Amino acid sequence: MISFSRLLTLSYLAIILIGIALAAPLAWLSLERSYLDNQRANLLAQAQLIAQTLQSTAPSLPVRPYTQQANTMAGFHTHIIEAEDSGSPTVPEEPLPAVYTTMIAEDGPVVIGLRPSPATTQQIVDPLPALTQNTAGNVSPQELLNRPEIAAAFSGQPATAIRTLHEDQRVLYASAPIISADGAVARIVYMATPLPKSGWAALAPSSRRQMVGLVALVVGFTGMLGWRFSRGLTHSLGQIVAVARQVAAGDLSSHLLTHSTISDLRLLSQTFNEMTESLRRADQAKTAFVADVSHELRTPLTVIKGTVETLQDGALDDLDAREEFLASIADETERLIDLVNGLLTLARADGGALKLQRVPFNLAELAQARVTYMQGMAARKGMGLYLDMAGADTLVKAAITQDDCWVLADVQRITQVLNNLLDNAIRYSRFGDQVRVVITPGTTQVTCHLVDSGPGIAARHLPHLFNRFYRVEASRNRRLGGSGLGLAICREIIEAHGGTISVQSTEGQGTTLTFTLPAAKKCS
Repeated sequence: MISFSRLLTLSYLAIILIGIALAAPLAWLSLERSYLDNQRANLLAQAQLIAQTLQSTAPSLPVRPYTQQANTMAGFHTHIIEAEDSGSPTVPEEPLPAVYTTMIAEDGPVVIGLRPSPATTQQIVDPLPALTQNTAGNVSPQELLNRPEIAAAFSGQPATAIRTLHEDQRVLYASAPIISADGAVARIVYMATPLPKSGWAALAPSSRRQMVGLVALVVGFTGMLGWRFSRGLTHSLGQIVAVARQVAAGDLSSHLLTHSTISDLRLLSQTFNEMTESLRRADQAKTAFVADVSHELRTPLTVIKGTVETLQDGALDDLDAREEFLASIADETERLIDLVNGLLTLARADGGALKLQRVPFNLAELAQARVTYMQGMAARKGMGLYLDMAGADTLVKAAITQDDCWVLADVQRITQVLNNLLDNAIRYSRFGDQVRVVITPGTTQVTCHLVDSGPGIAARHLPHLFNRFYRVEASRNRRLGGSGLGLAICREIIEAHGGTISVQSTEGQGTTLTFTLPAAKKCS
């Protein structure tokens, strides 16, 4: 199994080599194209210069030395040599560069031919065969005239062409028209020059060695950089693996350093630390949850066990005491059932298995029914319980006629929410306090407020009010019978419907609990 460091280094080298393999041919082709374009322009310029010089020349050209103006290279001396009908053009004795110059008439014969000496040609490039001398028999007059660049020149347009001959010898041709006095093309100047070989073969041995050395240097340097980079990366990953193993072993206090210069590693370390912190909080919450559940179960079970033992010791024969003890057992059993049902509801909500039977119904009518049901409990504490519609206080006996309070929700679950909220409001209010249920219709949602004038809640408790088993005053709540699950259950049910629930309270001035539900159209 290959290590990550070695794999990363080899991948880095492979990318560099692939990049060189792709970039080098493209760069070579670009340079070669630029070189060929420059050679085309130069040779065509020479052909046009010679054509312009010969435009004033008489149709029959005398044998005379050609001027330095016919070529742009220093020391270039040419001779105009008149072709013989049965022989090849005479080669001048002066050393000339590897540029072959020919003048062609419309009927195809060579009028003049200029070429360098073989010695000079060997010094520059491989010798160019007699490509334009039709008297040598290499190119027939018809073949010569059929060449596109020659045909273009006879039509008045200078042109160039590149051909590959024997042994991969490339030759560059340029043709330029010689315009007579009447504006017609009398003859053309046709020039040819061999081109160097292309590709790797065009490089000299020393250049090849330099190129190989340069590539080796680049690969070695980039390989060293890739190795150092991969070592630093694998070192950071090794730290992450080590800390992850500690976390897997149960040590949730472990954390990673976040000072890496690589932003992705720094973000990974921060995310890992956030994950471990979240696991630590979840572990603490689980421990607290188990402790709270154990405490809540132990209290009623202890009461039931003590009552049963008292009855077994002889209280069962006392009819008055027996009824009291049995009522106590029934109350504690009911409390256990409520606790278990609440835990079951929360467990289903956590697992996404809280089944909802959504139907459209009038939230105001449901609130009226629950207020009416709770009115007796409120009256025993000397409290007032009201339903408020559209900003006007109305006694619970008033009929609800609002048609804009329809919601799409589970009737039983929303009844559970209203019962929990009303029970809390009445349970923790004082004699003479007021509790109002305010229903506010809306186009997309219906809002329900439960407003009481009770003692209120301190600001430090508000962020935790919907947490499971959280109590503002634990001793008082246990005395009053609360388990600390009611508001947590309300939040899970409301959020499962796609609504929201929140609390606002000022200590000594009362509390307002608000929840929303999706609005629905009235059912006829």
